[in-house]
Amino acid sequence: MMTRLTTWLHGAILAAGLGLTGVGLYGLLQDPVIADPSGVLLWAVDALVLHDGLWVPLLCLVGALVARGPALRGWLVVAVSVTAVALPAVLRSGADSGNPTLLPLPYLRNWLLLLAATAVLALLTTLARRWRHRSDPVRRRGRPEDRW
Repeated sequence: MMTRLTTWLHGAILAAGLGLTGVGLYGLLQDPVIADPSGVLLWAVDALVLHDGLWVPLLCLVGALVARGPALRGWLVVAVSVTAVALPAVLRSGADSGNPTLLPLPYLRNWLLLLAATAVLALLTTLARRWRHRSDPVRRRGRPEDRW
């Protein structure tokens, strides 16, 4: 019974995803601003190759080598993701091309504050886990059945 429901749900999600992809492609091809859709296709392929060929393996390698705990590994994923999104604005900050409303915020400061806040959250999570592990007598001594 559960297998049929799961299969049906997977099929429905797949159909909805394909439908939304079709709507997006139709909108892309009908957009008058985009004169050359092949340029968008090339950009998408480049982004896919960059993401799956370089970004994800590099993140996994650094995470395996550097991060010892799950909180640190999670923070690393957050930091890399936030950096990927914020880096264009950080690098172009101040380049307003005569339009002062183009990039009006202190993006470098905000990016660093966000990294610091998420690092503090990861540190607090790690400390809370260690404190909880120390205060739990069952975890400290081990269960009786684990001693034999």
